[in-house]
Parts: sequence; C-alpha cells; structure tokens
Amino acid sequence: MSARREAGTAARPGPLNPVLAEMADYPFVILGRQRERLMPKGLEPIHFAAGDPREETPAFIREALARSVPVMSSYPATEGRAELRAACARWAERRFGVPLDPETQVLPLNGSKEGVFLLALAVVGRGGAARDTVVIPSPAYPVYAAAAEFAGARVHLAPLSSAGGWRFDPDQVPDEVWARTALLWINAPHNPTGAVLDRARLLRIAERARREGFWVAADEAYAEVYFESAPPSMLETGVENVLAFHTLSKRSAMTGYRSGFMAGDAGLIAALRRMRPNVGVATPDFVQHAAIAAWNDDAHPAEQRARYAAKRALFRDWFARHGIAIEASEAGFYLWIRAPRPAAPRPGISDDVAFVEHLLTLGLTALPGSYLGPGGEGYVRWALVPTVEQCREAIARLDRAGVRGA
Repeated sequence: MSARREAGTAARPGPLNPVLAEMADYPFVILGRQRERLMPKGLEPIHFAAGDPREETPAFIREALARSVPVMSSYPATEGRAELRAACARWAERRFGVPLDPETQVLPLNGSKEGVFLLALAVVGRGGAARDTVVIPSPAYPVYAAAAEFAGARVHLAPLSSAGGWRFDPDQVPDEVWARTALLWINAPHNPTGAVLDRARLLRIAERARREGFWVAADEAYAEVYFESAPPSMLETGVENVLAFHTLSKRSAMTGYRSGFMAGDAGLIAALRRMRPNVGVATPDFVQHAAIAAWNDDAHPAEQRARYAAKRALFRDWFARHGIAIEASEAGFYLWIRAPRPAAPRPGISDDVAFVEHLLTLGLTALPGSYLGPGGEGYVRWALVPTVEQCREAIARLDRAGVRGA
C-alpha cells in the first residue's frame, strides 16, 4: 500500500467514457438478473431469448477447421484470406445474382458484430457542418445504437409499427434529419419482428441514400433463414452507398466461430481496410478454412431451414390455438408475438415484461420487445433455437401452466 493510502487519502479514480455511464444495461444482462430471481432451481431452462442456434454445426465444417489447425500459430492477414473473400463473393452471386470483386468489395469480419460496431466510428463526422446522425428503425439490435453513441453520433430512432407491417419507410424520417445523416441501419429479415423488405422498398431506400449522400448499412444476418421466397439483398439495388453484412452464425449454426463478412461500395471497403489494422485482424486461418467450406456449400442451409420450419410450425399452431397473436415473422428464426395482457396488471410493468417474467417461472426464457427499443412495447421475441425435443417440452410446460392469450 502506498504512503498516501496509509495516510487515509482516498484513491482518485481515473476517467471513463461518459457513454458508459449513460448506457442502459444490455438486454440479456437485464434478463439474466430476472432469471436468477424468478426461475425455479432444479428445473432445466429452455431458452427462446438469445438467437444462438442449438443445432450442431455441420460435420464437414468442423472437419475443415480441424484439418487446418497449424503446428505454429501466426497472425492472420488483416483483410482475410483471398480464398475466403472469393468464396464470399461466389456465394453472393449465387444467392443474390450480385457480382462482387473480392479484392475491392469484400472484407471478412470476426462475426458481423465487429463490423456493426466499427462502422459508425468510420463514417460519423464531427464539427458543425458534419454529418453526425445515425438513423435506426426501432425496435432493433441494440449494438447499432451503442456503436453510434461511442462514435459521438446523434441517434434518430424511427419506430416501426404493427400498422406499417413492421417495415421501415424512408418517408417517415424528416428531411432535416436526412440532411445530417451519415448512416442508416436496415435489418431485413428484421430482428426482432421477422419482417421482410421487398426489392421496391430497398430500391427506394438506396435511391434516397444516393440522393442525400449517406451510407446504408444492411444487416442481412437472417437472409438464409426463410420459409417461402428467399429475401432480397440491399446489394441487389447496386453497391453505391451500400454495405451489406452477412454471417455464418445463423446460416450455418456457427455463432462461436465468429465469422462473417461485409460487402458493397468499394470506396467504403477501402476506408475500412485502412482502419482495420488499428483495431484487429481477421479470424484465425483455421476458422477461415471452415468458413470457406461453409460458404461454398448451399445444401446445409436448406437442412437448417427445414429444422426451423418444423419448430416454427409447432409454435405457430400452439400460439394460434391459445389466442396469442403472431405478427410479421415472415423470415428469420424469430416469432414476434403479442404479449397476453395479465389478469392483474402491475403498475410500471409492461405486458411484455410481465409475460416474460411468468415464462421464467416455468423455466422458459424469451425477450421482451421493449428491451429492444421504442415500438417493441407489448411484444415478445420468441427465438426458435432450442431443439425440436426442447420445443415440445416447452409446449408441455405452457399447457400445464394454462398459458393463454388475452
């Protein structure tokens, strides 16, 4: 202990970024506290809250990784392996009909969350005349807003609604906001609602960005989880002013591998390449070899879709029979359900939080929509990630508890 401390002088703490002090707890931190308080001990939990697939990563992907683990470890290249960039570009052309130059229009990521967080730091300006605003349709993945705040941006939330089909309309944002916008986040298929934007609406958004001079970041993490027609990509409107994010987490049940990529406007990719060495490198080479195998194969995503379709059918049927309304939920592995109104509402507790707290007493987790921002109040995100057997057990618990809609 120092002489100053021995004399009784209190240590003076160092500074912290004020964004940390003002930032709300991450939704799953809040949910974790509720789980500790409400979930019965000894009852096996079944998790419908986090979008973390419980299906096995396909064997051929695991084998590709195992074969590639080197005897000696070295730093991976900042821009990723050329073979991985090429595999990503080939997949984009097969899936969306969009030709991409793997050298100038593709950059691999440590999971798409890395790119999501860094993008605002790269594009948000400072100073009186700078574009300093990030527009986010809400409810939304919370990292969009957190990243914008760390970048010093103003955040403009554009609430989505049931009446609008949970689809973003660029006309709902005032012209004066667009005039100072640096970045617009689009997430389709949408997390949490599962709504899909058609090509005509994507084109309207892209044309607005090109006319006004801002970037569109299209988070397309759920593009390969669909049940009828395949959702389009923002890249199909052209790559100018557009950056699309894709990941193997949902497509290939590879959340722990942390592998994705961003692709689009060559000028923005070049800027992000210059930025990247200051913050990190690509995933390890052995993970990249596994990713190459995954992007080169289109059979296993179809098998994953069939698994999600079976679980989706189970719960769509159960919710319908018990008077619980489902909205949107066109693609992705979430169901967006209207929370039943409790028989005895509690002051200050929204319907979605009350319903999730009741589920926790049954050993089930789900995510209140209000935790994901304005517009989500009164709804619950139900992730179809447990196994089919766990889904059937969850339905049995709901039946025994007599859970019903309003």
